[in-house]
Amino acid sequence: MQVPTKTYSPEEYLELETTAEYRNEYLNGQIIPMAGGKPNHNKISLNLSSALNFALRKTAYDVYMSDLRLSIPDRSLYTYPDVMVAEIPLVFADNRQDTITNPVVIAEILSDSTEKYDRGDKFRMYRTIPSFKEYLLISQTAIQVEKFTKNDSNQWVLSEYGTKEAKIIFDSFKFEISLEELYDRIDLNQN
Repeated sequence: MQVPTKTYSPEEYLELETTAEYRNEYLNGQIIPMAGGKPNHNKISLNLSSALNFALRKTAYDVYMSDLRLSIPDRSLYTYPDVMVAEIPLVFADNRQDTITNPVVIAEILSDSTEKYDRGDKFRMYRTIPSFKEYLLISQTAIQVEKFTKNDSNQWVLSEYGTKEAKIIFDSFKFEISLEELYDRIDLNQN
């Protein structure tokens, strides 16, 4: 006999999240605990967000790491991307100062437990965001980055990077980062 799973409203989720000891994602009425990141995950996120933050100072963009929540109301999703860049002014959801709806760039650091979701259903949901233009999937176990860019025909074009010398060049704003910088102080043998 299967025990029914409790379904939560978005309002119940947001209320619970204000006092939660750890972050949770919300999808179609379900609250899903988010796993903690490993050192490589954290360092890659920090390397990318630090470089972006420095490059985008005094511009119309802000950079956020995994503590700012993203809402996709059409898909009944609340989530915490690893790194987001949003255009100023931020567009807040639900009259909250901790949840936005207007990212331009999202980066996810892949792990064994999230890779399939980040590549599949989550990317499909992200693509419904009108402001969203660039998506990075970054491996933490190999020098490997995939960048999806929405072109003028609303098609998503894949660019792959796999050497330390390769440079990821962003289309949404003036910024580039080499994989050597992105993977600085990363031990690929550490999982």
